[in-house]
Amino acid sequence: MNLGLMFDALVVLPSGVGLTLILTVLSLTAGFLLSVPLAFIRAFGRPGLSLAVLAYTYVIRGTPMLVQLFLLYYGLAQIEAVRASIFWVILRDPLWCALLTFSLNSAAHTTEILCRGLQSVPKGVTEAATSLGLKRFQIARLVTFPIAFRISLPAYGNEVVGMIKGSSLASTVTLLEITGMARQMVSTTFAPYEIFIVAGAIYLSLTSIAVKAMQFLERRLSTGDRPTRRRKARLRPALPDHEITTTPLP
Repeated sequence: MNLGLMFDALVVLPSGVGLTLILTVLSLTAGFLLSVPLAFIRAFGRPGLSLAVLAYTYVIRGTPMLVQLFLLYYGLAQIEAVRASIFWVILRDPLWCALLTFSLNSAAHTTEILCRGLQSVPKGVTEAATSLGLKRFQIARLVTFPIAFRISLPAYGNEVVGMIKGSSLASTVTLLEITGMARQMVSTTFAPYEIFIVAGAIYLSLTSIAVKAMQFLERRLSTGDRPTRRRKARLRPALPDHEITTTPLP
């Protein structure tokens, strides 16, 4: 094992962390924004609309993300109508193709995660909100979705970790994120072992940070203001000790 080469990789590969985070954060954000209305349609929509969303999530979740990326980046370029359209400005760029693929993939997974959370909300909660005079949109925004999000958070944490690792597929369309930088180094040094060990360590660090962040968010959402109450309890002065006196029996 060449330790000097591993040190060189440790210096070079972090330059791809920025692009990895851009792909991950933007894809998760776009996917989440798209998945919220789709999850409500999937859980409470009309049968026809719910079936359409199910078909979308079934196809996306049932096919490899690498195949989806290749179809979008290489496949659409073979269609003359696509090359002549205004969308070709975006579809010819590997960054936009990767973002679109990752976002659609994340949206499909997140839709099913949130759908299960929405279906897990007790009916009594929504009935109580209805009895208070809240409208359907207000119930969905103020009651149903916050509860469903807390329920779905552990599963969504897995989606975040999966997207961090899945962003490595962007290297197959010439993007120089962490894996792309590693492949570039391997092509010049012919030492894949040392370089990909360093790349794996970087991915492990990123996923560990994401797991800790999701665990912290879970604790905050599950405990509410309990930490504040505990801090106030610690600052509250203790009651003075009272001596217990006993009187002897006659």
